[in-house]
Amino acid sequence: MADITEIYEKVIAGRAEASYLMNQELTLLLKLSTRIRKYRKNNPGDTPRIAVLGSYSIQHFTMMLDAFLMGMGLNADIYEGEYDGISMDVLDDDSPFYKFMPDIVLLLMDHRDIQIKPACMESKESFDSLTDEAFGGIKAIWDKIRAKLPGCQIFQTNIVLPAERSLGNLEGGVYYSHAEFYRSINHKLMEKHPSGITIVDMEHIASYIGRRAWFDQASYFMSKTGFTADALPMVCGMFARLIAVAKGHVYKCLVLDLDNTIWDGVVGDDGYDGINLNPHDAVGEAYRYFQSYVLELKKRGVILAVCSKNDEDTAKEPFEKNPDMVLKLPDIACFIANWEDKVQNIKRIAEILNIGTDSLVFVDDNPAEREIVRRYLPEVLVVDLPDDPSYYARAVDESYAFSWIEITKEDLDRAGTYAANAERRELMESFVDYDEYLRALEMRADIGEPYGTQMKRFAQLINKSNQFNLRTKRYSEEELTAMREDPDVKLIYVELKDKFSEYGIISCIILKREGEDCFIDTWLMSCRVLKRGVESLAYDAIYESAKSWGCTRLVGEYIPTKKNKMVENFYPDLDFREYEDGRFELRLSDYEKRKCYISRNS
Repeated sequence: MADITEIYEKVIAGRAEASYLMNQELTLLLKLSTRIRKYRKNNPGDTPRIAVLGSYSIQHFTMMLDAFLMGMGLNADIYEGEYDGISMDVLDDDSPFYKFMPDIVLLLMDHRDIQIKPACMESKESFDSLTDEAFGGIKAIWDKIRAKLPGCQIFQTNIVLPAERSLGNLEGGVYYSHAEFYRSINHKLMEKHPSGITIVDMEHIASYIGRRAWFDQASYFMSKTGFTADALPMVCGMFARLIAVAKGHVYKCLVLDLDNTIWDGVVGDDGYDGINLNPHDAVGEAYRYFQSYVLELKKRGVILAVCSKNDEDTAKEPFEKNPDMVLKLPDIACFIANWEDKVQNIKRIAEILNIGTDSLVFVDDNPAEREIVRRYLPEVLVVDLPDDPSYYARAVDESYAFSWIEITKEDLDRAGTYAANAERRELMESFVDYDEYLRALEMRADIGEPYGTQMKRFAQLINKSNQFNLRTKRYSEEELTAMREDPDVKLIYVELKDKFSEYGIISCIILKREGEDCFIDTWLMSCRVLKRGVESLAYDAIYESAKSWGCTRLVGEYIPTKKNKMVENFYPDLDFREYEDGRFELRLSDYEKRKCYISRNS
């Protein structure tokens, strides 16, 4: 058994990701959660403010969730609802739940909450009506919370199908079965949930664990626990990761070792045609399966990088010449193969991609390399691979590293955009003058107010951008939509494309008119486009908006965080004057247009 004191110290220091804790024994985690609760008495949490409401007993869940969140560096303040208290808390306007003012609400429901059920041989019309009625009851809970707590992020569990089936095998063969009824409700949750509500797939976790192991009826009848204690680490791990994503901690890039990680063998010894990726061999097929899983991650927006101790030309040969490779060189956004230590190379990958090291997930078959990275780059998520490559994909999947709460078109395009950076670097190296390089990129931009599907990306960028973000204020899509209707607020997006790719929305600005002042409430930019002149273009848009309002002064603010130090001198560099701590001003009469090589679409 691992040393509980060592794990406790890692958790308190915020250095124990969900995947690390999920690998510990249940009894140890329960003891750890008790220690964390004692620690809380002297070190109360403050943010995020999380309310947990459940239709079953949630005490052990909240205790363990607290430990998982602390391990990720989230010092949360958690409100624990009463047993079967969702309606009691939500429907009472004066409940302690509303007085707590959470910014995140977890709704833990199960099949026992659905009081209505279809009768045997129920008509299809009646069945559909019952489904709508059941969904309507859940939606009413959402609507009440959102009306009382605008901008609150809701995590709603879907329905886990019960293990017992009154119709036996017919449950899977007739539309009126209870199993099909719960599936229909889950489908409705998936199809009809609005922005700001994330459906947590408890049905998948229960299926993965096994329904006989998930449901502990004896414990439910005695203490009203919704699922077996053995499932707690996986459930808490999933929730903790989703909450971290909601608070802006998103893993974006998978960093891969090569030898014995994505193929069997050592390419330097065996040659590109000697490594085993044979689709007719069990071991070779296992590695190809892992590569296929990685490729699917890339297709949904995860950036891929290579960090290998190898000669670069040798390391690239399998990608270029081995016909059994699933991954190809263009799939890799950053390829580093040399004999330097991997800690420095991982730092270099982050620098090349313009993302933080805390956005990286590292996969390596060598336990020694994993431990070195974990020790010297604790912010990097290191996935422990099993000995059998057949389970590499499962190990990455169970880390929940890439469990985002939404996917946008920009996410899908991201991996290709980063991969195209290699072509941009080659172009840049062909120019002596950087200005000439910028002209050669043939950049064009669209600037406007976000509407429709643009609002989703606008909200996503506001809620996950950390480095080039002057105030790091978070707003839900609903709050942003309401702002758009306010004549004294203006939302501005910047979309960019160049000769290699389209970036989509890469900068978000929120302006507020305060008398003769134009206050820059939000100004952020994706680090993918640093040093391209986007900030100059955005500055022009801010000036134009302030002028159209009749303002005489621009007011900006810099609120420092652990991640946005890169913009601490941003306003002074634009000739803003600091007039109080963290606040800057510029008279519109002193505005000077900055050099920019981006053409603006009309």
